[in-house]
Amino acid sequence: MIRDTFEKIKENIDVRQNLIQLKSELKEGYNKAALLYQIGTDYTIFDRLLKNEDAKVRKNAALVMGELAVPCFLDKLYEAYGKETQLFVKSSYLTAVKGLDYNKFLPELKERLSVLSALKPEDSNKKHIREEMRMLSGLILSAEGVQQHSFKGYRVPSQVVLLTNRNFISITVEQIKDKKAKEFNAGIILKTNDLREILPIRTYGELLFVPEDIKTCSKDVEKAAEAIAHSSIMEFMKLRHEGNAPYYFRIELKSKLELDKKSAFTKKLGIEIERLTNRKLINSTSNYEFELRLIENKEGNYNILIKLFTLKDERFSYRRNATATSIQPVNAALIAALARDYLKEGAQILDPFCGVGTMLIERNKLVPAGTIYGLDIYGAAIDKAKENTGAAHAVINYINKNFFDFKHEYLFDEIFTDMPRAMGHKEEEEIHDLYRVFFIKAKEHMKKDGIMILYSHDRDYIRKFLTPQIYRLEKEYEISKKEGAYVLIIRCI
Repeated sequence: MIRDTFEKIKENIDVRQNLIQLKSELKEGYNKAALLYQIGTDYTIFDRLLKNEDAKVRKNAALVMGELAVPCFLDKLYEAYGKETQLFVKSSYLTAVKGLDYNKFLPELKERLSVLSALKPEDSNKKHIREEMRMLSGLILSAEGVQQHSFKGYRVPSQVVLLTNRNFISITVEQIKDKKAKEFNAGIILKTNDLREILPIRTYGELLFVPEDIKTCSKDVEKAAEAIAHSSIMEFMKLRHEGNAPYYFRIELKSKLELDKKSAFTKKLGIEIERLTNRKLINSTSNYEFELRLIENKEGNYNILIKLFTLKDERFSYRRNATATSIQPVNAALIAALARDYLKEGAQILDPFCGVGTMLIERNKLVPAGTIYGLDIYGAAIDKAKENTGAAHAVINYINKNFFDFKHEYLFDEIFTDMPRAMGHKEEEEIHDLYRVFFIKAKEHMKKDGIMILYSHDRDYIRKFLTPQIYRLEKEYEISKKEGAYVLIIRCI
């Protein structure tokens, strides 16, 4: 089929439509090698197509050449790019050369980007010029790479936001020495003169910076870009990093906009910020040093926060392995913090469903335990748990065994676990039976007055099988209403 399409193009039959068809067939994985064999070494057809009077023929011819990625196409494409008079076509040549070795043209590409950056285009041309600039910037970035800056701003006075579990903001507030920290609906906002006092806290999800002079921006792309480009963000980066501009950023938009409209907004905003800062701030979707996070507010504008990827989060660096069902370390740390009053130093602890070991590692970091055992029926999970635990410099005994077949010579002070849930290979009925048998089996391994801390997405099963003559529910915490996740602290009586 792909050969037939190409023959029609050679015979000048519906050239534009057949080029579009050929481009589609190449993208869908049709036999490119067969087409290249058919073409052989005679590429004159492409010379003619790039000179066609129909701009859309030139555009699609360039994109087909990009898909074929024949090295000798580079010079032809670049020459056509330079001669092209229709702005909407120019970015297609740049798309085409992306897969070729275009390094010899880098100085000219940079010069073209510089010229476009200085332009103040008419409204009718803005879309096409922005797209050409975006492609030029991407080509230059791909060729030269990102020179990462080193963070040095631990003692630079900063206003920061700590995003936390919305139900337990106070757990994190209590760990902050500065009592001026203020709670808001998603976490905490505070000023600090030393980030190293904040960074080790294990119960916040993200640390974000509040820019000094630009708390919000308009939903209008050009107004937003003007405000951001002329704000103190450049100085913010310079104060906190070794070396000079450029700095590389991405944009994360939290909005009710549809996905395609979000994408269009962030692309336009990114290239406008690049243009207005003379590429001292460069938009990059893969290698970036900071994130501009724009969050839609009630007034119809965007709140602005900054996330620094140069500021490394080392809190959970031990977690080298995880599975699809693994609990997030920050949630495990929160669970341990919620249960702190019930945790004993030197306790004998068992996790019957340990996975990659996150629950036990976080429990032990908060209150040092005695002997710790982790069980799991999946050998791969046990192997991952051992590696994670080694990286955490902890001592935990892992056994590849079903909890319901487990025997042990002494009883445990605690069971600390993330209970299995109906997900993927586990059916609802299987989980129901697991909970029923779990409480029978757990009694065999628990000391009198022992404590079970259970993280569960099936709270009703716990309530159903919690025999009041054997167990007493001490505390219950809602971790996520949306996910139906709870922590239940249970005492053996």
